[in-house]
Amino acid sequence: MATTDVETVGGGADKAKLTAAAALVLAGFVGFYLLSAQGAWVQWLVLLVAFGAAVALGLTASPGQRLIAFGRDAVKEVKKVVWPTRKEAGQMTAYVFAFVVVMALFLWLTDKLLEWVLYGLILGWR
Repeated sequence: MATTDVETVGGGADKAKLTAAAALVLAGFVGFYLLSAQGAWVQWLVLLVAFGAAVALGLTASPGQRLIAFGRDAVKEVKKVVWPTRKEAGQMTAYVFAFVVVMALFLWLTDKLLEWVLYGLILGWR
């Protein structure tokens, strides 16, 4: 029997923070629709402020901290990548296009050869 690791929210404080963040998102939606008479700017401002506060609160919880650490690690790994120079990228692109043209010609010639063998020689339809 295989066991799987299940990640759970840390403690009560983390659960409270995530619940409060969800409540802020819900409050943002409710405020957006209740303030329709105030104008679109007020609606969107309330929605964005509520979402921003929810994200900020969610990032202070343990899962949010793990997300931030993952992002930092991802940036470190991307910085380790050796990117090709402009010349190398152009050469590799030219190689790919040349290969595509050669393969297209090969497949077209193979198709025409099989068409000639099957329809011309074997079946005599031409």
